[in-house]
Amino acid sequence: MAEATLNSGDHERIAAAIRAAEAETSGEIYCVVARRSDGYFFAAAFAVTLGILLVSLAAAFALEYWWVAVRLPHFVVVQLLAVAAACALLWWLPGLRLWLVPRRLLWRAAHANALRQFLARNVHLTSERTGVLIFVSLAERYAEVVADAGINAKVPQDTWDGIVRDLTTQARDNRLADGFVAAIATVGGLLSRHFPVSTTDVNELDDHLVEI
Repeated sequence: MAEATLNSGDHERIAAAIRAAEAETSGEIYCVVARRSDGYFFAAAFAVTLGILLVSLAAAFALEYWWVAVRLPHFVVVQLLAVAAACALLWWLPGLRLWLVPRRLLWRAAHANALRQFLARNVHLTSERTGVLIFVSLAERYAEVVADAGINAKVPQDTWDGIVRDLTTQARDNRLADGFVAAIATVGGLLSRHFPVSTTDVNELDDHLVEI
């Protein structure tokens, strides 16, 4: 999913899908795709430092077993140099960090980003509380549908989970735009069922995909 790309044509398809879905409902749909939801430098550096300490502890026991004398200051200097080199590598190669951070932490950061986007894009400020955010964070291979109270009270969680499952499957197959279009259509159908369009309906959110 991290390699998925969207061109101008994909953006137009997604915008058209949002407009078509919102033509049938008073609800609002907003889409955001993030390259990554956090830098993860400190989490990865902690993991590397812990690994180096464990390896150095094993090395100390091995040296003691083989009767190899190493002065403590030299041993500590080697540890510090190893930590510094590892941190420098993590700084210059951000992609390595994702391999060192637990998946639970990756998903927690992506979920927090989804909630931030929900609030920052004012999806929670629609008049009938019917805003829905469709969010994807590529580096974490994470997707989420964040629905405001008005529509969330009428739709079971399993339905949202199904939309997310289909979206992540298509994103994994490098069909991110298709995944968004399908998710928008499904969300639009749910919104139109519970909140059909009215003659006084006003478009409260921009009808396009935001990349961050």
